[in-house]
Amino acid sequence: MSKLTFPAIAVAGAVIGGLAVWAFDRQGGGVERTQVESIVHDYVLAHPEILPEAMEKLRDRESGKTVTANRDAIVTPFGNAWAGNPKGDVTLVEYFDYNCGYCRASLPMIAKLIAADPKIRVVFRELPILSAESRIAARASLAAAQQGKFATFHDALYAGGPVSDVSIAAAASKAGVDTTQASFTKTADAEIAKNMETAAKLGMTGTPSWVVGDRVLSGALPLEDLQKAVAAARAG
Repeated sequence: MSKLTFPAIAVAGAVIGGLAVWAFDRQGGGVERTQVESIVHDYVLAHPEILPEAMEKLRDRESGKTVTANRDAIVTPFGNAWAGNPKGDVTLVEYFDYNCGYCRASLPMIAKLIAADPKIRVVFRELPILSAESRIAARASLAAAQQGKFATFHDALYAGGPVSDVSIAAAASKAGVDTTQASFTKTADAEIAKNMETAAKLGMTGTPSWVVGDRVLSGALPLEDLQKAVAAARAG
């Protein structure tokens, strides 16, 4: 028997309580509230499929509030760590880790999204959570972004196979990035810490994670799913 998680219990309670109040008000007090609550309770038990949808709506509502409160930290790129239309009407943000295979697999999908949508802007945010090499790669990537060479470094590192000191150095060399500035480490680590803090607030637990409009999405999503999310954000 599977256990109902705390969020599911909370949503179930909210659904039951909300429907009970609505139904009771509709009856104008002509029926006991406890009777209405019992009816709604039985309905939810008979139709548990409504809970995932209710949970998704609750998550979207709560994450939307967090996105709004932290929008500048989310959509403002570091250096030139962005692609697409600089004045795009919708911004898609990817939180990624260079050691993440799903992030690597998302690279051509992002290129297709940009090619098909001249109004989209994509912002890339470092979220090095998988290994020590991930953080080293993130620092080098931020140096590239600060020097206006993000895209070349980004593509080169992903094309270079598993992340290592050798592949990072090779990507930096190809992009012409100076990674020897010791003073930049503090700047890079501050940016990474900010991204980590924002990701935690948004409930992100892995990479890639995405923000588009007021929604937070996770995983290697198909192009069609991201296009639908962009269209929804565009429609408001």
